[in-house]
Amino acid sequence: MDGAGRLARSLRSLGPQADLKAAARGAVILLRERLGLPARARLSRHRDQPPHRFFTVIERYLPPNIGAAATMLVFLASAGLGVAKGGHVEELTSALSDARNAMANSAGFRITAVAINGRRQLTQDEVLAIGGVNGRSSLLFLDPAMVRDKLKADPWIADATVLKLYPGQLQIDITERSAFALWQQDGRLSVIAEDGAVLEPYVSRRFLKLPLVVGRGAETRAKDFLALLSRYPEVKAATKAVVLVGERRWNLRLKDGLDVRLPEQDVGHALAALSKLDSDDRLFSRDIVAIDLRLPDRLSVQLSDDAAKAREDLFKDKKLKKKAGDA
Repeated sequence: MDGAGRLARSLRSLGPQADLKAAARGAVILLRERLGLPARARLSRHRDQPPHRFFTVIERYLPPNIGAAATMLVFLASAGLGVAKGGHVEELTSALSDARNAMANSAGFRITAVAINGRRQLTQDEVLAIGGVNGRSSLLFLDPAMVRDKLKADPWIADATVLKLYPGQLQIDITERSAFALWQQDGRLSVIAEDGAVLEPYVSRRFLKLPLVVGRGAETRAKDFLALLSRYPEVKAATKAVVLVGERRWNLRLKDGLDVRLPEQDVGHALAALSKLDSDDRLFSRDIVAIDLRLPDRLSVQLSDDAAKAREDLFKDKKLKKKAGDA
């Protein structure tokens, strides 16, 4: 400082106008670089002019308030970067959506009536929640395609149609999948559709009467096998679960604990023979724990421990009586 106050005057001269000019100058330099104009050529046009004269010439051709626009652009870019890095994009999007929906609702586009057709398992509130429709939604900004995609992503819904009826009515038609069976895999029990799609974990007693299928791959093959089993109602009525073994063949677990081992091929013939044996000889009422039908020319049974012991004792008695007779 020379005592004349020159430093103080230079500090007072720095203000918003200087900042805007600096931003404008920076924007021009970046623009020239984007256009591929080298800095040496840029300066050579005004080689005989002082630096301040050069910027004065440039500013003459700039639109008014470009400095304010550049500053605002930098501010918005910084704010956007902060939102993205802070993980607030979803919150910001939701807030903006709520704001525009509020304006549309105030203008008379509030959803005042909802009609949902085709639902049996799902409630109306569940359908609306799945589709992302809530009390803040407006009919004006509701995207039917997006709502439909959300509905079809739910395992219970096979298809959906969404119609907007202005000014305030929403109609949703859905086609639900039907609960077909219970599927047990790795200790987990799920409700499945005919195509094997898992609808939900088994938590409700309303599905208690569904047939039980067990094993890896059983969920996609159960439909055909259960249709075949339905041809033999006596066998089906006695069956508690069907078990896919090694993803190749089926076993039946009867309600009294009896296991029936079916062959991999010609399953229908084995089921027919099993049904006839039970009808003629009351096979399912015998004291046995397993029936093996895997060999086409023979039937093997496994006796229970008590039955096996009784049979062994019977043979011992017969041997003793035979020895006594021979003596």
